[in-house]
Amino acid sequence: MYIGADVDAVIRALVAGDPDAAQAALFAAVATVQETDFPARAQALAAEIARARPHVVGLQEVEELHIDLTALGFPVHIEQDFLALLQAALAARGLTYGVAEVMNLRAAPFPAIDVSVTDHDAILFDADRVLNPTVTTHTYDAEIPPTAGIVFKRSVVAIDATIDGIPVKIANTHLESGVGTGFGPLRAAQASELLAGVGTASPAILLGDFNDPPGTQMYSLVTGPGDFTDVWAALRPGAPGLTCCEPADLSNRVALLSGRIDYVFVRGISGPQGKLLGQITIVGDHPGDRVPGPSHPVWPSDHAGVVASLLLPPAPGLALQ
Repeated sequence: MYIGADVDAVIRALVAGDPDAAQAALFAAVATVQETDFPARAQALAAEIARARPHVVGLQEVEELHIDLTALGFPVHIEQDFLALLQAALAARGLTYGVAEVMNLRAAPFPAIDVSVTDHDAILFDADRVLNPTVTTHTYDAEIPPTAGIVFKRSVVAIDATIDGIPVKIANTHLESGVGTGFGPLRAAQASELLAGVGTASPAILLGDFNDPPGTQMYSLVTGPGDFTDVWAALRPGAPGLTCCEPADLSNRVALLSGRIDYVFVRGISGPQGKLLGQITIVGDHPGDRVPGPSHPVWPSDHAGVVASLLLPPAPGLALQ
């Protein structure tokens, strides 16, 4: 969903230990949050969901923002619950989705400034078509050390449910971001915990921002022999399928996506001869997908979305004898 600013720039300033620079970075990020206007982007995300009408939606960076700079003399007071805003936008379109979610972190890194962020990942499910969901969550043991007083957590939220008579496990996650030595193995370790939690469940679907492209240690682990299939690679081999990332202020007129790090992985979902049947596409990457913001049109997110429609195996008792 995208918090709406370059949070890493704020963290770098905090780590540097210069309070003035950290405060300047915070104020710049707050200005970008206003510029990228999540309430407007929630309408764009709801429109994408309304067009696709998916059974389930995996969401990452589902934030609760509290920003009050009035005590510092700035007329800025932001209270935004991203999930509530998206649900309201869906309800306005006649859509109601149930929610399964997990909290990753709650941070208030500026003791003298009234700012806090709570980060979640969530699965939305259509309760009319996704029946008897049982929710499980897990916070990964593999994590980066606390930085600038912030304990960074990453998690997975999963549901076991019945879709068209078929028991299915669906897991949604957001693996650690970052480049440089150690981040690739860290994401692989988190993916290993994800796979351990999913176990042998089949059919099973993994959704999320995995923060690594094909060919990496994480990707090889998830798609190893007998394990999960990358739906994009299976159904659209050779197509780039780029999903990341737009500039922080979302002001670019054409998409500047350059990597594929957002995936739908599946296991136990195949048709005759073991071939995966369905279609997959990218959404939110065309200029017409932008919505009006306070300063300029904004993209729905800094990532494009991935929409897959897959044929499940026949329900028990319906398979040909």
